[in-house]
Amino acid sequence: MVNETLSRVTQRIIDRSKASRTAYLARMEAARSQRVHRAQLACGNLAHGFAACQPDDKNALKNMVHSDIAIITAYNDMLSAHQPYEHYPQRLKESLKAVGAVGQVAGGVPAMCDGVTQGQDGMELSLMSRDIIAMSAAIGLSHNMFDGALYLGICDKIVPGLVMAALSFGHLPAVFVPAGPMSSGLPNKEKVRVRQLYSEGKVDRQALLEAEAASYHGIGTCTFYGTANTNQMVMEVMGLHLPGASFVHPETALRDALTDAAARQVTRLTETTGNYQPLGLLMNEKTLVNGIVALLATGGSTNLTMHMVAMAAAAGIIINWDDFSELSDAVPLLCRIYPNGPADINQFQAAGGVQLVVRELLKNGLLHQDVNTVAGFGLDRYTKEPWLDNGKLAWREGADKSLDNEVIASIAQPFEHHGGTKVLSGNLGRAVMKTSAVPAANQIIEAPAVVFESQHDIVPAFEAGKLDHDCVVVVRFQGPQANGMPELHKLMPPLGVLMDRGFKVALVTDGRLSGASGKVPSAIHVTPEAYTGGMLAKVQNGDMIRVNGRTGELELLVDESELARRLPYQPDLRAEHIGCGRELFSALRTQLSGAEQGACCIRF
Repeated sequence: MVNETLSRVTQRIIDRSKASRTAYLARMEAARSQRVHRAQLACGNLAHGFAACQPDDKNALKNMVHSDIAIITAYNDMLSAHQPYEHYPQRLKESLKAVGAVGQVAGGVPAMCDGVTQGQDGMELSLMSRDIIAMSAAIGLSHNMFDGALYLGICDKIVPGLVMAALSFGHLPAVFVPAGPMSSGLPNKEKVRVRQLYSEGKVDRQALLEAEAASYHGIGTCTFYGTANTNQMVMEVMGLHLPGASFVHPETALRDALTDAAARQVTRLTETTGNYQPLGLLMNEKTLVNGIVALLATGGSTNLTMHMVAMAAAAGIIINWDDFSELSDAVPLLCRIYPNGPADINQFQAAGGVQLVVRELLKNGLLHQDVNTVAGFGLDRYTKEPWLDNGKLAWREGADKSLDNEVIASIAQPFEHHGGTKVLSGNLGRAVMKTSAVPAANQIIEAPAVVFESQHDIVPAFEAGKLDHDCVVVVRFQGPQANGMPELHKLMPPLGVLMDRGFKVALVTDGRLSGASGKVPSAIHVTPEAYTGGMLAKVQNGDMIRVNGRTGELELLVDESELARRLPYQPDLRAEHIGCGRELFSALRTQLSGAEQGACCIRF
C-alpha cells in the first residue's frame, strides 16, 4: 500500500500539471511515427544522413525496417567520470548491429568538471552548462534520423541536461548508460582533515595536493556522494538505467555486459517492435516522485532540488520545493555516504546498494511500484542486481538486509526519521538545507550576520581572525542572474575550522553547495536572489539571523519598519561578467529563472 503522503503529493502534482502534461503528451504523439523516422526524409536528406556509414549499415538504413539509434556522448578525457566513454560508441554500435539495428553518434555535448572549476571564474558557467547540454543534444537529435537514443553522461549538469533534451524528444525510447565510480582512494575523513589543516596553515600546498591526488586518483566518478553519484541514484530509481547499472566499476566485464545490454534494450522499446515505450510516457508524475524519494532517503545533492524541477518541466510536469518538503517529512534517511557519513559510494554498493534501498522503500509504501522502466513494468525489477552467470549477464535478487548498518539502515531503524533535505522559509525567502550531513545540535543557530559579496573575500577575513565568533556568514549576489549561481565549496574548510574552534557558524547564500555540503549548516539557493531584489540585498553586518534546520525557519531578525526604510544593496557586477568565456553567456544569464523554478533559461 502506498504511503498516504506519497499518494497525496503525487496526486497534487498530477492535478497541478494537468494542462501542461496534456499539452506535452499531445506534442509527443504528434511527433510519433508508425515507421522508422528516416522514412520521412527526402532522398537527398537521407543520403546525407548515412553517407559516412559502412556499406552494411548504409544498406540497413536504406531498408526502412532496421532501427537507427542515436548515441549522444559527453565524452572527454579530462573528466575522470567521462573518460571511460571513449570507446563506448564503437561498443554500442557493435551491440546494436548484433540485434539488427544501426548506431550513429548523433552529437557530443560539453561536460565540465566542477571539481576543477571550484573557486575559479569558470564555475560561473557550470549551472548554465546544463541548458547548453540540453540544447546541444537537441541539435544532434534534430536530424530526424533516429528511432531511439542512448545517452552517455554522468556528472553534475550533464545528466539533467541530457534528460531535458531526451524529454524534448520524448517520442523516442531512451536508455541512459552510466560508466561507474572510481575505486576507493584516500578516505574522505582524512581528505577533509588535510584540507582543514591547510586552511589553518599547518600543512603546505604540496601536502594538500598529495591528499587530493590520493583521493581523486583514477577513472570513474568521484566516490563521495555529490551530484554525480546522486544523479546515478535518482536515474536508477526512476527506471532510466538498467537495474543495478549505476555503481559498477569501469573497465570490468560486468560493466561491459551492462553497456551491451543497454544497446539491446533500447531496440526492444522502438516503434517497430510492438513494445513501444517512449521516454515521454515512461517519465510521469509517479516516476518523478520516486526520484525525489530516492534523493531524500539517501541524503543526496541539493543540486537536484533545481535539476528535478527543470527535468519535470521538460515533461510538462510542475513540481516545487513544497513537494520536496512534504515528502521529506514522510521519507526517512536510510544512508550515510560522505559527506553525511564516512563511507564512500563503493562501500554503499557493498552494503546492498540501490537494490536494498529500493527494497526497503517499496515494502514500506514509499515508492510507486506501478511504473514503467526501461527494463519493463514494475519498480520491483530494481531490487535485483546484475551478475555474470558463466560470462553471461543475468539478474538475481539483491541483498534483503544491510550488510553494513553504518552505511545503509532499515526503515525500522533509520538514521533520521526525516529525509536528508529540508526546505527553509521566512522573511529572507526560501532556501534548501542538506540536513543529513549536519548534526542535530548544529542545525539551529541565531547569530549576527557577516556579509560578503564575493566568496573570495572570506578566506582573507578568516585568516585575519574577523570570523572568530558566532556568526551567520552571508554570501550574496551568487544567484542565477547575478553570476550563474556557482558552487561555493571553498568556503567549507575555513567555516569547518571555526566550528571546530567552538563557534556557532552557519552559511546563508543564494549560491550553491551541491552534494559536498558538510557539517556546516547551510541555507543555500536562497530565492528570491539578492540580484533581483531579494531580502538578502538588505542584510547588513551585525543583523541577527535565525537559521533553523529542524523547523525550517530562515529569518532576518530586524524590525519590519527598519527593513522598509532600507534600500537593497546593488553592487556593480559588470567586471565579473567578463573573462573565462563569461561574456558569451550574458544573454543566457538574464533569462535564468529562480532556483525554485529550476534556474533554467529554457521555457518548455
